[in-house]
Amino acid sequence: MPELPEVEATRLSFVDRIAGARIVSAWQGLPLRWPLGIDSEQLVGRRVRGVRRRGKYLLLDLDEGLLLLHLGMSGSLSFTDQAAQGVRPRGAHDHFDLQTDRGLLRLNDPRRFGAVVWADSDSAPIAHKLLDGLGVEPLDADFDADSFHAALKKRRSAIKQVLLAGDVVVGVGNIYASEALFLAGIRPTLSAARLSKPRAARLHAAIRDVLGRALAAGGTTLRNYSNAVGERGNFQFEAKVYGRDGQPCAICGHPIKLIRQGQRATYFCAHCQKT
Repeated sequence: MPELPEVEATRLSFVDRIAGARIVSAWQGLPLRWPLGIDSEQLVGRRVRGVRRRGKYLLLDLDEGLLLLHLGMSGSLSFTDQAAQGVRPRGAHDHFDLQTDRGLLRLNDPRRFGAVVWADSDSAPIAHKLLDGLGVEPLDADFDADSFHAALKKRRSAIKQVLLAGDVVVGVGNIYASEALFLAGIRPTLSAARLSKPRAARLHAAIRDVLGRALAAGGTTLRNYSNAVGERGNFQFEAKVYGRDGQPCAICGHPIKLIRQGQRATYFCAHCQKT
């Protein structure tokens, strides 16, 4: 958390506001997960051409180079329009400001697992290091059921863990993996290699369905997530299993169970997800 729907919802909330903006100043506070890689003063005067997303990274394309932003475990971005009054003072957990002539982009990250990294191009070594291991985008046309099944056949780990790893398909975080596996009727502890082609196809469709609905809902807000203009997500109200341990399954009425996989909480219905 934040996962693909939250990162994409964040991007959509400020991409039109910042596109074309000129950087007036840049400030970095306490060290983040990785160093910026450039003197922040060297960003001054550059223009923001646009904002892309790759997995859970936001890529701010500049007229010279790009910035790769990652929100980590608890980070969030805010964008305050230049015309807005009363920009709040920096707080203890504000660690990066990008002041432009159209507004202020600010990274808040209580746990400092996020990052802002500069690269001179998409082909720079740091860009390759951060992005090359990412799997296919689940909402793109390149994410097809046959290739997904072929990749799963090579993995003996539990299917939930394979989804979270991000090298087969990217961005299916803890919440959405539990929800997609429930929708597909697949036990989260089942070895990925044991999924038949029809069951992998059901999971493929479930991943696209769950992520699509989550994005439409603006993501999930469990604690303090909001997009760059302060809007909270609402997918938590649609969740069928996540966070509902002990409550009755919406399909069969049996209680939702909670187990731990790789130190992450997994929610499922033992009756609806037998194998």
